[in-house]
Amino acid sequence: MSTSPPSSGKTASGILPPDNPLAAIGRVILAGLAELGAIAAFFATTVTHMVRPPFYGRAVLRQMWLIGYNSLPVVGMTALFTGAALAQQIYVGGGRFNAESVVPGIVVIGIVRELGPVLGGLMVAGRVSSAMAAELGTMRVTEQIDALVTLSTDPYKYLIAPRLLASFLTLPLLVMVANAIGVLGGYIIGTEKLGLNAATYLQVTVDFLERSDIVSSLVKAAVFGLIVALMGSYHGYRSRGGAQGVGRATTNAVVSAFISILLANLIITVIVFGGPEG
Repeated sequence: MSTSPPSSGKTASGILPPDNPLAAIGRVILAGLAELGAIAAFFATTVTHMVRPPFYGRAVLRQMWLIGYNSLPVVGMTALFTGAALAQQIYVGGGRFNAESVVPGIVVIGIVRELGPVLGGLMVAGRVSSAMAAELGTMRVTEQIDALVTLSTDPYKYLIAPRLLASFLTLPLLVMVANAIGVLGGYIIGTEKLGLNAATYLQVTVDFLERSDIVSSLVKAAVFGLIVALMGSYHGYRSRGGAQGVGRATTNAVVSAFISILLANLIITVIVFGGPEG
């Protein structure tokens, strides 16, 4: 009577069985890498269409209005409340070491370097990435994008490129406003509630702020702008499956934009301020 050899954990072809934990992890990693490659290819295609005529200037201006002006209230309120709360917390913490005078300097550094661009980017991502994904996803499932192709209109050039360019140009302007409003929020709390001298507060703010802080803030904002439009456009453009597919695309756009913004912020911060002199 012949007996079968003991199992070695592999199939006859030498491939791990599908229920193997390592195989599951490998599938997740490969799927993630494939998604990153698809996003990179989507971005490269959009950029090539962005720099070649014809150019849709009116579409770019319209997207700048929708992204920038319409996002200004939520970004401004977020920056104002964050700056005020930051000044209050720094004052309380500094009071333990008799260092209340550091409030203006830390507030301006915290707002300009980190909180202004990051919170501004996250607020715009929550509002704009979802809207882009929903709009483009609806156009995809209702075959409006296919109709554009039938009319010899490139959807990348007409739909995607204006959104990417507008977001890239608009986010730095929004972040500049957010930085100013955030510092104003700290100033109001510091002078009206905490009893700090107004002239001294402004002077310390100016002395602590450096050109590298402003440059890094604007660079972050531009990168975040690309991320916001890229994630919203990518997931919306590739939407499938009717209304449920549009809902999934909207959720994926916001989540991926949030994670990408936080990761990009870490990378830029480490590059710019990672040294001992930072």
